[in-house]
Amino acid sequence: MNIQTLDPNVIRKTGMEALAKKLGPVGMARFLRQFEIGTGDYTKERAEWLKNWNVKDIAKDIRKMRNK
Repeated sequence: MNIQTLDPNVIRKTGMEALAKKLGPVGMARFLRQFEIGTGDYTKERAEWLKNWNVKDIAKDIRKMRNK
């Protein structure tokens, strides 16, 4: 099979078949989930989520969780 001359749809189909054969359907799904594009701006969203946190608060919460 000459990959250089294959249509992109054939390459995709062949790749999916190879993944399913080697990893099984669950393994293939887990592999493919790693490459989801997603949406939004994670860096901006993370800054917003963490704006009221500091290292002392985080350490205090970790100690609380460990003592439960």
